[in-house]
Amino acid sequence: MDAQTTYGALALLPPLVAIVLSIWKRQVIVALVLGIWIGATIINGYNPLIGLLETFSTYIVGSAIADVWNAGLLVFCLAIGGMIGVISKMGGTKAIATSLVKKAKDNRSTQLAAAFMGIAIFFDDYANSMIVGNAMRPITDAQKISREKLAYIVDTTAAAVSSMAPVSTWIAMEIGLIGGALSSINIEANPIIVFFQSLPFRFYSIFTILLMFTLITQKRDFSKMLEAEIRSHKTGQVYAEGSTPLFVEDQNLLPPDGLEASIWDAAIPILSFVIVATAGLWYNGYEPGMSIRDAFGNADASVALTWAAFLSSIVALSIGLAKKRFYLDEGVRAWVDGLRSMIIAVIILALAFALKSVISEMQLAEWLVMVTEGVLSGTVLPTLTFVIALFIAFATGTSWGTNSIVMPIVVPIAASISGATDAVTPLMITTIGAVLTGAVLGDHCSPISDTTILSSMASGSDHIDHVNTQLPYVAIAGTLAIVFGFIPAGLGISPWISLLAGLVSITVLVRFAGKRIDDNGNIIS
Repeated sequence: MDAQTTYGALALLPPLVAIVLSIWKRQVIVALVLGIWIGATIINGYNPLIGLLETFSTYIVGSAIADVWNAGLLVFCLAIGGMIGVISKMGGTKAIATSLVKKAKDNRSTQLAAAFMGIAIFFDDYANSMIVGNAMRPITDAQKISREKLAYIVDTTAAAVSSMAPVSTWIAMEIGLIGGALSSINIEANPIIVFFQSLPFRFYSIFTILLMFTLITQKRDFSKMLEAEIRSHKTGQVYAEGSTPLFVEDQNLLPPDGLEASIWDAAIPILSFVIVATAGLWYNGYEPGMSIRDAFGNADASVALTWAAFLSSIVALSIGLAKKRFYLDEGVRAWVDGLRSMIIAVIILALAFALKSVISEMQLAEWLVMVTEGVLSGTVLPTLTFVIALFIAFATGTSWGTNSIVMPIVVPIAASISGATDAVTPLMITTIGAVLTGAVLGDHCSPISDTTILSSMASGSDHIDHVNTQLPYVAIAGTLAIVFGFIPAGLGISPWISLLAGLVSITVLVRFAGKRIDDNGNIIS
């Protein structure tokens, strides 16, 4: 199918409608359905009735729910909600919150705990979001940290970390794309080595993590995030009045008054999840002769995470029954209630999958690359590659899809410009880094991104509030990545100089642009 002669710029309509309406009217479900319907209508000869029927049968059911990967992820979200429900019912969540609140000296130490937990769970961005958000939510609530701030920390430490980790579910995709692009121009090089060489050029991913830690350590915020933090500290409302948090606290999941629970009631199921997920990724992806890293990258994460969610649910139920925290029917009911708390988020996630299917069929990514390919030349190539990757990821909501489309096109261009014949050039490495980190940026600011939705879900934040409060921070890290990263890199300046300049700029910017607030929400500096 030729996107230029069939859909062209029309392929922009479905995601634009979904994005604009979701932000404007704050009705994500309606916006996503309308975006899918518009795309289905265009695909089916501009017949709105057929488009409506295809919206539900072909895209929502056929492409989104019936797809094995999507179904696995949706079931995983429901199952981990059930596990959290059981943990909450037997008092484990409350015990962890009570214990950490006693040890947390202030707001900052709690946020740092969430950030370091996010970095520690580096092997998968989905698991990262769900574990960190659900584990830290009651603790950050007790510290009057807004749900928007928690969602920002969760989102920042998910894809940005997993995409750079040498052992993760991302590694096979990234190495495979690098190797495929190099082989297409007959350059023999170890893609794993190239992967490591590209890490200093992941300017956005590095800067966004540095910005997060700087904001936390300096106890400063600005723009919409500052407003959210002031509201939370002044009123105790961790999410805005009238908003729709994707996780709804069910009173049926609260433990009985006076129940003395242990932090191990929550820690053991969560550790079980991590262990099973890690072992499952190796088991699912392993083939004879593979290293652990290759096995992780080759694994189907949706399968391993689903195993982990169900088995850790069984562990949680077993603990509750063994300690006589509830009877079997109460435990099962708690699991179902926990599952039910995820329904709204799962609906949004399924609709986002359906919209991506429409966008893919209309070949939006291919068209965007095609119309911009002519300007990819000279020292501006890394910067333009970064911008194109972020825009495609923003419009489509998928960083993996963006990487798969852009990488095979821009690497040969970089090779041609830099005169590469039998070896990888610095320009090629810079361009590879630009693709992989630009896609992460696009994911971070897209309201239809699955990882952004998962971050809102696990943190219990209103989804659009999460997107709006995170966007200024994303924009700053992205701008610094261009100004101090890709523009100098295109001129041949060492990435280590760029990283140092970015760190200094972030420190100064937060110090003078950020505002500190006291425990009552009053600005103090």
